[in-house]
Amino acid sequence: MTEHGLQTIHQRESALLAPYAMFSLSSAGRQHREPEHAYRSPFQRDRDRIVHSAAYRRLSGKMQVFTGDMGDYHRTRLTHTQEVASIARTMGRALRLNEDLVEALALFHDIGHPPFGHAGEDALAECLADDGGFSHNQYALTIAEQLETRHQSFPGLNLTKETLEGQATRVDKAAGNHHPLLEAQVVEAADSMTYDAHDVDDALKLGLVTLEEVHDQEMIKICVAIIADRRSDLGPAEYKRALIHTMVDCQVSNVLENAGPFLQTVGWQSTEDVRNSDYRIATVGELADAKKEMEAFLYERVYRHPELVKTRERAQAQIHKLFETFMNNPKAMPERFLSRIEHVGLHRSVGDYIAGMTDRFFEQQYLGFVGS
Repeated sequence: MTEHGLQTIHQRESALLAPYAMFSLSSAGRQHREPEHAYRSPFQRDRDRIVHSAAYRRLSGKMQVFTGDMGDYHRTRLTHTQEVASIARTMGRALRLNEDLVEALALFHDIGHPPFGHAGEDALAECLADDGGFSHNQYALTIAEQLETRHQSFPGLNLTKETLEGQATRVDKAAGNHHPLLEAQVVEAADSMTYDAHDVDDALKLGLVTLEEVHDQEMIKICVAIIADRRSDLGPAEYKRALIHTMVDCQVSNVLENAGPFLQTVGWQSTEDVRNSDYRIATVGELADAKKEMEAFLYERVYRHPELVKTRERAQAQIHKLFETFMNNPKAMPERFLSRIEHVGLHRSVGDYIAGMTDRFFEQQYLGFVGS
């Protein structure tokens, strides 16, 4: 106990966490040393710094898949992030992982997204093709280490090395040379589950796909079978909500029913055992195949929908034009991005400025500097 009679972080984690979880006492710390907090773990402090950052607040003004012009029901980048955090925490708690680190990683995972979602990311990657390209996952690290202001003595949020490392494993997932902590793996799984289910939900609500089309997908057939016993009691709106809920719930159950027994029997005694393994927490079996089929359907029928393609093309053209405008007139940018030019170069500084914008602020800047 602490001098105030409070349970210490170590006592709490020793009682709750599995040996393969990331313990606060085992943290590699922060780049800039700070005194520990009396009753908040280092990962709780990471979470709070992320939540209180300007970049996190701006997620409310960044589209997930659908723009604000299409209505106010569908997800923003912020609501998606909150949904990922909720699902990831559920899995992390059930698997006896460090829930504080899981939450920090989940809230941080999309903080680097530019305006207009993946369309904006692709456009910035083209603008910066000769200067290292652009990745929203990498940009999240730039935000945390350079752009946000936490303390007058050093730049950035000064997050723990575990939170930064967890985000770094997302930068080049295709490389396959990363060995993320289980906490990071849970967030990755939750992210995938979330956007699959909720993109279906938003697409149905916006009328981009029909319920009949969705019913042809194996994932939905599995969900229909699960809710079959009470389907007769559900109205049309309730039925759709039940489908989306079941899409998430059956995937979470699949992960826990497979990862739980594996972790119980594998005998891992530390995070080093995790890092030395190629095991990954993910949906498996028949449900994993159905998930791939559903994602192919979403790509063809939703992400490539004519309305979204039109929005994508317009946004990308505007990003290219605004990028070129600031390249030709960098003094139009705020002073802190002007001062970054000598450290990271003009291209990167312009890219960083545009990437931090919300959709609405981007449109204001575009109208102000480029015109309609």
